[in-house]
Formats: sequence, structure tokens, C-alpha cells
Amino acid sequence: MQPGTHFAFGTHPQHGFVASHTASIPAHLAHWFLEREQFEPVPDEPGLYRLSEPERDGARRTRQAVHDLRSHGYTVQADIRVDPMQSATAARPVRPNGLQERRTRLAQAAAGRTTQRATAPTTSPPSARPIPPKPTYAPTVHLTATGTGRPR
Repeated sequence: MQPGTHFAFGTHPQHGFVASHTASIPAHLAHWFLEREQFEPVPDEPGLYRLSEPERDGARRTRQAVHDLRSHGYTVQADIRVDPMQSATAARPVRPNGLQERRTRLAQAAAGRTTQRATAPTTSPPSARPIPPKPTYAPTVHLTATGTGRPR
């Protein structure tokens, strides 16, 4: 393993997709990150974590975990099968579904002029309502029997 490596990912014959951490990262922090990436500690094997539910798209989820940890700035060593930088396969052929053509038509329609309105409406901006002037006199306060201005 390269010096300064924080995590290692790979496959295990018994546990499936696994991960471990090195001494370059505190164990509690590595545990926190790996649990957030859906890895769980393997009983009786300290420092080894396995992917929970590996049958549910395990290879993709493990590649995503490697990618996430690298994007956080950690050094990750991974097997070719689970390394997103090395296991990038050829792009799948795109089946035409008409979506691209539809988006192109919509973009062209949005950029063009409309034929629904031949001339732009000629309206003047709305006039502002006048604000009444401040009164020049002071309001009169009527005192009650208690002298507070409030009824009893």
C-alpha cells in the first residue's frame, strides 16, 4: 500500500465488497465515513468493513464510495473492479428515445419569435398611487377615568 493511503477497497471471497482504513486516519473518523457510505463492520475482524446489501448494485455503490472519499481529499487505494478511475467501461450505446430531438425543438422554439402576437402590446407603466400627506396636527388622546387612556 502506498504511504499516506487512508482507505483501501476491494473484494473478499466471503464478505463481498470490503473496505478498510489505515493508521493515516483516526479509526473513529474512518468508521464514520464508511458507515455513511453503507459499509458495516465485519464481526471478529477489526478494521474490516463490508458493504451492506452487496447484491443491490454493489459494484456501483462501492465505486461511488471510492469516488466520494477521494472528493473529500482522502487517498484511496482500490482494486480495478471498484476503482472508478480504472474501471470506466466504454460508454453504453445510447438508444434513441426522441428526448434529444424534443429538447432541441424546445430550445429553438424558445429562442425564436412567437407568431401568436403580431405586435407587442403598447401599455404604459402602471401609475403610482399618491401617498396622502402627513397630518399637520397631533392626534387627540381622550383620557378615561383612570387617566391612562385605556377603558377600565
